[in-house]
Amino acid sequence: MRINKYLAECGLSSRRKCEAFVLEGRVKINGKPVTQLSTEVGNNDVVTVDGNKVQPIKKHIYLIMNKPKGYVCTASDEFNRKTVLDLIKDRSERIFPVGRLDYDTEGLLILTTDGDLANRLTHPRNEIPKTYIAKVEGEIDEAALEKLRNGVILDGVKTKKCRIKLIEFKEGHSRFEVVISEGRNRQVRRMFESINKEVVFLKRVAIGDLKLSGLNRGEYRDLYPEEVNYLKLV
Repeated sequence: MRINKYLAECGLSSRRKCEAFVLEGRVKINGKPVTQLSTEVGNNDVVTVDGNKVQPIKKHIYLIMNKPKGYVCTASDEFNRKTVLDLIKDRSERIFPVGRLDYDTEGLLILTTDGDLANRLTHPRNEIPKTYIAKVEGEIDEAALEKLRNGVILDGVKTKKCRIKLIEFKEGHSRFEVVISEGRNRQVRRMFESINKEVVFLKRVAIGDLKLSGLNRGEYRDLYPEEVNYLKLV
């Protein structure tokens, strides 16, 4: 098994993030530093990360959370902000969030020990749709919405086509359903900023056909087996 897959199976993170552990020189096999991503791990090898022995997890954990705003999606934060892991009170395993919702965004978040699933859900080539509800100041005409649907330039790269549907206009604000198939940093907020509109509330309500329901802000539960199977095939 290749070293990045092995580390992902140990529940450290997704394969792509585990690759960074290797390239940063944090991984050793049988006491020797490993920096080549093509390195294979044998059945009897002892693997350590930052000096700590790691082993593949036999039974993975899969959680769905209704993330509240005011939390970051990381294991630790350099600014000592609260992380979504602070909300997990009854698990001792090394769980990590799949992808990120920014500090001020709430909604559906998957947390797991399964690095392969995390890689599947976040890899750009899979183009898994993610549905958001965005509350935006003022009204937006159809021409501007069509511009967003066809893609706008962020960091020099055009966003992929997306779906945007007006839900309602009320008390000076528009509510939209936005479906995107990529996960660039603060993408939905920045898309609206590109047409000079501010998103004042943003919530992710679905990943593919997996919908957020029955959970109050900050609550989480184990995914049902059929939900896990769906995410592995979506």
